[in-house]
Amino acid sequence: MPRLAAIYLATTLLALVTAPAQAQDPLSDPRLAQEALQGDPATQRRLAEAIANSGLSQEQLRSRLRAAGYDESLLDNYMGTPGQAQRGVLGLPGLRGEIDAVRALGLVAQPEADSLLAVIDSVQLQLPVTALGSSQFMIDSLVIFGMDVFAARSTRFMPDRASPVPDTYRLGPGDRLALILAGDVEEAHSLEVSRDGFIVVPAVGTVHVAGLNLTEAREVLFRRFSQVYSGIRRSGGSTRFDLSVSRQRAVQIYVAGEARRPGAYVLSAGSTPLMALYAAGGPTRNGSLRRLEVRRNGALVDSVDVYGYLLHGIDHSSLTLQSGDVIFIPVQQGRVEVTGEVVRPAVFEVREGETLRDVIGFAGGFDADALRRRVQVHRILPAMPGDSSYGRGRVVVDVGPEQLATAVPSLVMLPGDSVTVFPVADRLRGFVTVEGNVWLPGQVGYTPGMQLSQALNLAGGPKPDVYLGQVLVSRLRSDSTRVQLRTSFADSTGRLSDDLVLQEDDVVRIFSRTTFRPARYVVITGAVRQPGRIEFREGMTVRDAILLADGLAPDAYLVEAEIARVPDTRSQGQVATTIRVPLDSTYLFARGAPGEYQGPPGPAAPRSGSPEVVLQPYDNLLILRQPEWELVRTVTITGQVKYPGPYALRTKTERLADVIGRAGGLTEAAYADGIEFYRRLDSAGRVGIDLKAVMSDNDHRDNLILAAGDSMHIPEFDPIVMVRGAVNSPGAVAFEPGRDLDFYVRAAGGYSKEGDKRRAFVTQPNGDKQSVERRFLLPDSRPAPRPGAEVMVPVRDPAERGPGIASVLGVAAQLLASVVTVIVVARN
Repeated sequence: MPRLAAIYLATTLLALVTAPAQAQDPLSDPRLAQEALQGDPATQRRLAEAIANSGLSQEQLRSRLRAAGYDESLLDNYMGTPGQAQRGVLGLPGLRGEIDAVRALGLVAQPEADSLLAVIDSVQLQLPVTALGSSQFMIDSLVIFGMDVFAARSTRFMPDRASPVPDTYRLGPGDRLALILAGDVEEAHSLEVSRDGFIVVPAVGTVHVAGLNLTEAREVLFRRFSQVYSGIRRSGGSTRFDLSVSRQRAVQIYVAGEARRPGAYVLSAGSTPLMALYAAGGPTRNGSLRRLEVRRNGALVDSVDVYGYLLHGIDHSSLTLQSGDVIFIPVQQGRVEVTGEVVRPAVFEVREGETLRDVIGFAGGFDADALRRRVQVHRILPAMPGDSSYGRGRVVVDVGPEQLATAVPSLVMLPGDSVTVFPVADRLRGFVTVEGNVWLPGQVGYTPGMQLSQALNLAGGPKPDVYLGQVLVSRLRSDSTRVQLRTSFADSTGRLSDDLVLQEDDVVRIFSRTTFRPARYVVITGAVRQPGRIEFREGMTVRDAILLADGLAPDAYLVEAEIARVPDTRSQGQVATTIRVPLDSTYLFARGAPGEYQGPPGPAAPRSGSPEVVLQPYDNLLILRQPEWELVRTVTITGQVKYPGPYALRTKTERLADVIGRAGGLTEAAYADGIEFYRRLDSAGRVGIDLKAVMSDNDHRDNLILAAGDSMHIPEFDPIVMVRGAVNSPGAVAFEPGRDLDFYVRAAGGYSKEGDKRRAFVTQPNGDKQSVERRFLLPDSRPAPRPGAEVMVPVRDPAERGPGIASVLGVAAQLLASVVTVIVVARN
């Protein structure tokens, strides 16, 4: 047997090698198919070339499109340079319309248009349904059941012709058979059924096998071999043989009717009608999945209900296709919409006599939260003879549980029916609610006769701080209003003075004594690390409050603190009384193991054993700060000084000139007029300083007292004036002595249209800002920029408008009249 298996394997491989290789479909991958149309749009490029070669202008093309009944802008994307049309603008459906329009205008011949449309059809067949727009398989936002199974993607369905076949497979011309003899005779032959239905077997001759299944063909060969080989017997023979199909023949079938891609298809001889449906991309939107007809020689030989395959995975058709068979997809005869609480809401095709129970089964049955006692059907009534009334063509049919039961005939479905399965109402029943000061608040299950104590036990019972005086029970009445019931606790164990009998939907409220207490606190401020409000506890001391505030700040005054307390009486208008309490070094908690203090330097009272002061609710504790205590102040000086860097201020009155002197003074390259002085305190920003005057006069007003965070930069000489803002050519202009603002603006191209020349200003290199000074009856004073200065021309506010000509003339007339009046009076 091992040798027999080896010979069989060799024969099978021989048949596979000699079989013609099937060409790989370049569009079998939907992504590649999409790229074939949009990534390299040869079809769109051909349309652009045809339009360009026509010589038509855009207006002429639009006019002809209007005359032909098309949208005049349909081909606008193709105007311009050929090959530069926008890609993928309208997708496959739009491209089909564009091809049709170009054909109608006579820009391409009919055969070429047909060829372009065939390309579109080929691509469209193989794209996923999502790429084509799933709306073509939807009705009222519901998908048509089963359509996406066949339209999801296609690989030009070609079943494996080398796959094993059953013994019932009937042989025909084109089949390739593998014949193996083992035992006394070791032979393997690959035999092809001839056009006349014969195979030629060595040492036996011709054997007719067409029309026989494999079992019958083996029987014929047994009779012929037994005449040639004496070792071949039905049992116990010394020679054995086996016959199998190594490659199936191909058959050509036709798909017609409501198919997405009707036409002729070459399939393997073992194919079924279902395989042909896959090959054609399934039915169109109007095609039927319940009656797939197979016609042979003009006669109907089978009708396949595809729902058996879609719902249960069973292909009920045992028919094997033959060459010349026609698969016809008729128009669907009626559909039913199923929405609501079902497993698979969709639009289903129904056959005559199918019932509501069948349709619910198509939808996968009821969801877990479906209301099974009521299903609603919206139905279109058939027209009755002589009935001319309007507005009575639709009715609502409510189906009860008796018609959904298996034992009772269900409602027969009609085309156009719409079935709605309602959900179970959201309202919960059979509970009471326990809220408030219990361990497990929430809903608890209700049983008839339940008492309040039972509900409290289910909620874990009351907490230790329960309020004993009142328990409230809110009861829902039949008119949806509520009535208030009450009882109380006899003691803190949860025993009730009156154990009320509860009703469904009662709400029980348990209170806590803590809820009624006001929030009590103390406030700590001043020299502590975390000032703020602290929850009050009985017996809390000053030391406790300081600990809860993360300890004292470095500048804390360890002699005394102040407590502001709510007064006992307010008869004299008092709002607080204050007391001073002693502190000592024991309030410094940053100490090492031996007890030595590890905080910053500063005066501190010795460990004198100050008494612990107990606080009261709402006390305000103020930890005083040491007078004149502060950390080191630093300023920074950079640039052209001998020793730039950060410097600590030695006194609170140290000035600018003092620090420059400590930094070794200015270097020879220093440009004193260009000093950049910035004050961080209060976000003051840059401050203008006349450093030359400061260096020559310590009493000058610009010799500022320095503050922590101040920074100053002494630059080198910069012979440039920067012009920025609303000028025609902003940028750097070389400095010229004695020139004013207007000179530098002109050097930068002059004022732009939006420039506000009245508000132009100069920022001198030391930070001083100077604007144009307006003078009555005298020329305006314009600042002269120094080296390193910046001229800024702001943009004019569009809301501001200068005086019009009329107003200017009016003012001039008034002034002229006034002058004339003065002259006349003077002469008189």
